[in-house]
Amino acid sequence: MENTKHVRPSWDEYFIQLTELVGSRGTCDRGRSGSVIVKNKRIIATGYVGAPAGLPSCDEVGHEMHTVTQEDGTVSKHCIRTGHAEQNAINNAARIGVATEGATLYCKMTPCYKCAQSIINAGIVRVVALQDYHGGARSKEIFKETGVVFELLKEEMTTYENMK
Repeated sequence: MENTKHVRPSWDEYFIQLTELVGSRGTCDRGRSGSVIVKNKRIIATGYVGAPAGLPSCDEVGHEMHTVTQEDGTVSKHCIRTGHAEQNAINNAARIGVATEGATLYCKMTPCYKCAQSIINAGIVRVVALQDYHGGARSKEIFKETGVVFELLKEEMTTYENMK
């Protein structure tokens, strides 16, 4: 029998893999993303893409699409029926009274601008994203301006059907 040594994932690999499992609970097929907030190598909150409690989800009634024109003229379509994974993880921590000050947030893609603002205001000091997001440039700028460490694990861009 061959003696192979088990290689444990790094903490970043471990938590980023958990975002995929958390995201599998998502209720919008345009972004079954998950987010995990960690402090001192312990999970303090999770969140996934989902409609507010008590409201119908995209999976039940369809998308609520809005067209957005970026400053550079780029036009894209976004579903706004659901809260984002990062937003829901922060909300879940707040709901049970868990402080996010000094924490790290793991997520599927570069957070959108609104989620980046919430991340900063929640006192989260580090963000690790698996992939990039087409609307994430401004988020990266404000992370840098405020000292939030941002780490992108893959240069791969997240795309959706009917983005444009």
